[in-house]
Amino acid sequence: MRRVTGDPVQGEATISLSPGTTPASRAGCHDAQETSLRDRLLLALLIVIWAISWPAVKAGIATIPPIWYACFRYWIATLSLFVFGAVRHDVTLPPRSDWRLVAVSGVLQMATYSVLTGLALTILPPGRASVLAFSTPIWVVPLAAWWLREHASRRALCGVGLGILGVLTIAAPSLRPDGAEQALAYAMLLGAAAAWAVSIVVVRAHRFTATALALAPWQMLVAGCVLLPFALLVEGAPQPIGLSGAVSLAYVGPLATAFAYWAVVEVGRRISASAMSMALLAAPCLGSMISAITFGETIGVSLVAGVTLVGVGVRLATGAPLR
Repeated sequence: MRRVTGDPVQGEATISLSPGTTPASRAGCHDAQETSLRDRLLLALLIVIWAISWPAVKAGIATIPPIWYACFRYWIATLSLFVFGAVRHDVTLPPRSDWRLVAVSGVLQMATYSVLTGLALTILPPGRASVLAFSTPIWVVPLAAWWLREHASRRALCGVGLGILGVLTIAAPSLRPDGAEQALAYAMLLGAAAAWAVSIVVVRAHRFTATALALAPWQMLVAGCVLLPFALLVEGAPQPIGLSGAVSLAYVGPLATAFAYWAVVEVGRRISASAMSMALLAAPCLGSMISAITFGETIGVSLVAGVTLVGVGVRLATGAPLR
């Protein structure tokens, strides 16, 4: 049996990172320092982009129904990645051995995750929503232990417990008779995190033939194709998109989805999965501050305590060293 350790979990590409060599092993110290600085800057940019994306999605779904928003988002991201691949002369059909992975990632990790988080954002402020949506590593541990028969260490199980306590702490204000709508929104966010966790476990059991970037546009195409009839069925024909919705999609589609996918794969080649998981937890923290400024979200004791517990839980669950 394998032991549950670090899991790359944030962003569409992180679950399928392929191993890469460290530049320092082949170059001098100067080149290694340059690469390290580039990776740090790219990771910082990724955190900022994802932090802004939650308030941006919140603003977008104020004028665009959430399922249609997710649909437009993935069609824009699909087009962006196909153009990016065409420029690099790297657009090919996925090998048959990767079709199952493309389908699972497209349906669960992208379509299901985006719909559930979008619906939750119609009720909750983006700061609280982002923290719960970023709790995916916590759910991977028990799922991998059950599905893949991986051994979950006491440290990882302790992380799961702390993470669940953090989720309950964040959701505590809604656990009252008149908080049913908010409780439903929190349940949708946990469902989104669970869908992402299932996708991660499926990927961990998969042997890749193509690279993550080669599969990315096809995964997003699957998501767009699934979301299109679902949006028509549930929300009806799309309505004209206003300026705020267009600006939101112009940011979230190409930048927070397509570019972020490339950035996570690029940085993930040289940064460990556990370090990535912890670093990317800065996104919901920064997103909460941006939400407080743009939407007047209150950063109360329950949110701060919940973020801290979830952060410690993710650190333990991913095997990141405590210092």
